[in-house]
Amino acid sequence: MKKEYDFSNAVRGKFYRKDAQLNLPIYLDKDIADFIHKVAAQKKIDSQTVVNKMLRGNKEIIQAFQ
Repeated sequence: MKKEYDFSNAVRGKFYRKDAQLNLPIYLDKDIADFIHKVAAQKKIDSQTVVNKMLRGNKEIIQAFQ
């Protein structure tokens, strides 16, 4: 590493995007991941779709009781 860096020509916020969305990874326990992969294989869809459908279903159930 250099002792000193020259930022005199730097542009503040050059890569900032107001509407940028950050997709965070979600780590599942092995038994849950195995279950999701098994269901996805049976339905011939990707794992992400299975997880989203399950979460949407739970969201609707929770909202029904609020």
